[in-house]
Amino acid sequence: MAQGTLYTISAPSGAGKTSLVAALLENSGQQICVSISHTTRKQRPGEQNGVNYHFVSRDEFIALRSDDRFLEWAEVFGNFYGTSRDWVTEQLEQGLDVILEIDWQGAEQVRAKMPDVRSIFILPPDLDALRERLQNRGQDDQETIDQRMQLAHDEISHYGAADYLVINDDFDTALIDLQAIFRCVRLEKDLQLKNHPRLLAQLLETTV
Repeated sequence: MAQGTLYTISAPSGAGKTSLVAALLENSGQQICVSISHTTRKQRPGEQNGVNYHFVSRDEFIALRSDDRFLEWAEVFGNFYGTSRDWVTEQLEQGLDVILEIDWQGAEQVRAKMPDVRSIFILPPDLDALRERLQNRGQDDQETIDQRMQLAHDEISHYGAADYLVINDDFDTALIDLQAIFRCVRLEKDLQLKNHPRLLAQLLETTV
């Protein structure tokens, strides 16, 4: 069975990462999936366990972390979040490409444990456009937007660690660029050798 590829996708808030990934999944059939994180935060109304997150107790999370069952984990506002190593490995072995939507720090942790991971960074066309997108959401006051812009600047400063950069100026173009990355990786020689060893061996043995 063909082996899937693990991807991390990072972006500053407002760059359009969530919308791009949703559109990518909608057009990919069953070839790509997104990891569902474990978290210790309380389940909110409308959320489903195993769909939005895997909700676990703090003790359960710590036990999993102690057993090195997470590819990456972080503590955010007193709650733990982590990516299951076992689940990711299982999907990859079934031939699915797996996306981890995480920040640059999480991407670093994953890269240390799985060097074959491909990392994608989504950037806005400029900081003015990023601020405008955050304001147009209508979800935050000006102070919160200023804080998000400061965090965005810090996040953007780490784009150099990524393998691919997608600039989300025009959404449709950015989606095509994102799709092209996944298609291109599937056609790389080393991956084709791994996924089609019998075919390639037969082609060399065949006499014309």
